[in-house]
Amino acid sequence: MCVVLRVLLMVCCISSIVSQSPSYGERGSDLGLQVFLRVVQNKPQENVVMSPHGVASVLGMLLPGAHGTTRRQLLMGLKYKKTGPYKMLQKLQKSLTTKSNADIVTIANGLFPKEGFSVKENFLRANRENFMCESQNLDYSDPQKAADAINEWVKNKTKDRISSLVQPDMLDPTMTRLVAVNSIYFKGLWKSRFQAQSTKNRSFTAADGKSYKVPMMSQLSVFNIGQASTPDGVKYTVIELPYHGNSMSMFIAMPTEVATPLSAILPHISTATIQSWTKLLAQRRIRLMMPKFTAEAEVDLEAPLTAMGIKDMFNEAKADFRHMSSEPVYVSKALQNAKIEVNEDGTKASAATTAILQTRSSPPLVSVDSPFLFLIRHNSTGTILFAGQINKP
Repeated sequence: MCVVLRVLLMVCCISSIVSQSPSYGERGSDLGLQVFLRVVQNKPQENVVMSPHGVASVLGMLLPGAHGTTRRQLLMGLKYKKTGPYKMLQKLQKSLTTKSNADIVTIANGLFPKEGFSVKENFLRANRENFMCESQNLDYSDPQKAADAINEWVKNKTKDRISSLVQPDMLDPTMTRLVAVNSIYFKGLWKSRFQAQSTKNRSFTAADGKSYKVPMMSQLSVFNIGQASTPDGVKYTVIELPYHGNSMSMFIAMPTEVATPLSAILPHISTATIQSWTKLLAQRRIRLMMPKFTAEAEVDLEAPLTAMGIKDMFNEAKADFRHMSSEPVYVSKALQNAKIEVNEDGTKASAATTAILQTRSSPPLVSVDSPFLFLIRHNSTGTILFAGQINKP
């Protein structure tokens, strides 16, 4: 008899974002960035948006239940220590949700076991202590009612930003054993806002080489800006746009030469690279022009995670989650949905990740008018909440 265990990660982000020993935020974000880079490699001319921290979070929630090779693969991918990362994950959770960030970031985690499903107490305790997980039993024999209950929880936690994450047909009435949801609500305003009256239609050279007229925001202000280069010598420009409060920033990176494709700099990107940018950037008064944009993407995480060595959890015969339950379960599907919108006030973004487990001078002008990479970063921990490539706004 098959058992279905579903893990749903919902990340909602609203409003516009090299240390020797990387933080746990950076370690998890590195794994998420690697997934992102594998996805964009196959979509060189498309807009892609993902939550690297979201990918790491859903794997982190599964980790306490994993054993043997399944656990080792998760630890290796996340670069966590074998002795157990839980105290550091707890510290990261508290750092991301500190009172000073209360108006910017809200993180909520929930476990929804099937009524009567035996979930091991140690697994529940680890998620409760380290991810502040709430727990609520549900009756999956009525998929519509169960989906409604989870979606209502998500809607409340994301302040109505996401109202529908789980569809009834995702929930098998006889096989579903657990749904786990990780939600992030991010709302930040630019520290230096763009004036709407300064937004004009201007040319943007898309990845296909064609020029399009798009709404370009504009402002004269002081920004951290600098030039970096890849190990191959490809030069690119980096701009930091801080959010109000300075705890979060959006970094934009684009090749210095318009003829250079964005793909030439992407393989170089990691949390260590981003950390190195902070030493390269210097404050300059510039006229910055950048497009308003919206991007939405759904990504199947199984292929990139498997390619990175996190594969046994997807294999019915090899998955080992014995510390989660005495019933054998495996991950049958892992998805992430993400959306981002950038305007004069800030950034609106949302992401939902679903993993389904079954048994077993004058001021210079800087114009972002060609394909670019963006990253939204929690500066003190190095955690990358969102990453995306924009080929055509």
